[in-house]
Parts: sequence; C-alpha cells; structure tokens
Amino acid sequence: MTFLEKLAAAERRNQSMLCVGLDPEPAKFPVHMRGDAAYIYDFCAAIVDATADLAMAFKPQIAYFAAHGAEAQLERLMEHMRRTAPGVPIILDAKRGDIGSTAEQYAREAFERYGADAVTLSPFMGFDSVQPYLKYHGKGAFLLCRTSNPGGDDFQPQALRDIPGQPRLYEHIAALAQGPWNLNGQLGLVVGATYPAEIERVRALAPTLPLLIPGVGAQGGDAVATVRAGWRGDASGTTGPIAVNSSRAILYASAEADYAQAARREAQRTRDSLHAARA
Repeated sequence: MTFLEKLAAAERRNQSMLCVGLDPEPAKFPVHMRGDAAYIYDFCAAIVDATADLAMAFKPQIAYFAAHGAEAQLERLMEHMRRTAPGVPIILDAKRGDIGSTAEQYAREAFERYGADAVTLSPFMGFDSVQPYLKYHGKGAFLLCRTSNPGGDDFQPQALRDIPGQPRLYEHIAALAQGPWNLNGQLGLVVGATYPAEIERVRALAPTLPLLIPGVGAQGGDAVATVRAGWRGDASGTTGPIAVNSSRAILYASAEADYAQAARREAQRTRDSLHAARA
C-alpha cells in the first residue's frame, strides 16, 4: 500500500482523523520515569499500544529523540509501530529542507533508516530540495504551508507581487503542491489548526491533498472549527483526508502510573469530537 492508501484505510478502519504526536519530554514523564531519557522508548511504546485502534497516524518528532541521543530508541519505536500497528501510517516529523544532495541523505534517513511512511519538509529552498523524497515511490511528503506558530505570520501570509494574482506565500505553496510539484501524487500540506480560515483556503486550492493539521490540544486549536474548515467528504469531490495532530494533551494526560490509560481516554475523546464535527 502507498502512504495515501494506508492513511485512507486507517481513517476508515479506526473511524478516525486523529494523528497522535510522539514528542517525548523526560521532564514531563510519569513520576517513576521522570527525567530519565532511557525510558523514551518505553513511554512512547505504551502510548502507541494504548491508542493504535484510535489513531489515523502516528507522528514522532525527531528532535525530541535526537536531543537526548535517543535515535536508537526511535529506530526501535518505529519497528515496534510497524510490527504492532502495521495499519497505522507513521509520519516522521523532521521538517527537513536542504539542497538536493543533502536532501538525498535526509530522505535515506527518513525512509531507509527509520522506515517512515511519510515525512514533513520545509519547501522554502524550492523543488530541488523536495524532489529526492519523491523518488521513494509510495512514500509521502508533507510541505509546511500555513503553520500553527505565531511566527508563521512573518512570511506565510505575505503577498508575492511578482506572481500573477499576487498570491500569499502559503497559497503559492498549496498551488504548487496540488499542481506541478506533485509528480507522483505523494505530497500533502501542513496547515495549523490555529488558523481555520487559512485551512479553508488551502483546502480550496488543494482539494485532493492530505492535510496534516497540528495545533489541536495544548496549542489551543479548535477541533470542530478545524474539521469544518478542512474536511469535505467524498460527495463534495474533495478527496484529500485530514490528519489532526494532538501531542501533549494525549501524552501527558496523567503524571502517574496510569498514563497510558489516561492517554487512551484523551485520544478517544479527541477522536470522537473530530468525528462528531463532520456532521
């Protein structure tokens, strides 16, 4: 199965638009693990096991592992997810963006070393920084488009006066991803839940692309507004799924030994609220 097929199958099987973000911070671990980076794998694997039937995707953020020298734990976690939740695609949140020769190495890291189904990328160095990832047929690549952080306002909404129609930067990225850059149907877009009006605009420009939407939960994005802005359903002709990410609200739902059960309850609550918003 390609990444997009796997994503669609997980959405149907688990009745879910929820992407569970895996951003392990040892300082926030339950009391019996707190502060010890050696428990990163154990903590994340327990979250995966508790939420695998509720998730549309998992999204490990590579910096949270690399900062603690835990790349081997990430490799082990990726293998655990592929073995115990083979139907749930894995999006490696790396936000890579570099020239072609370096991008080739980052693509190897994401797809060969870690075995991810998709990766997040920064498109701001142009198509040659994206193209090496598209050589991995069946894999996915989500381009940063309209991000959830306040600093995104510095560039992303600015009009490009030298391009006909003067689109905003994020609109131009959406149009490129829907059109000439999407050589093999592998691209998706990252749009933040904190900007529902922009989600709606991106969806209009890129009706068939999957949208990865962070910002629900701890960042304050509204789940209902997010779904109404980005999800259209097959009858509308909009076929691109949405994967709404929640990380900290799920991971740290409890600081006690019941953290995995608490994570499951929060994941189920979020999944159900997203599903209900489709009506």
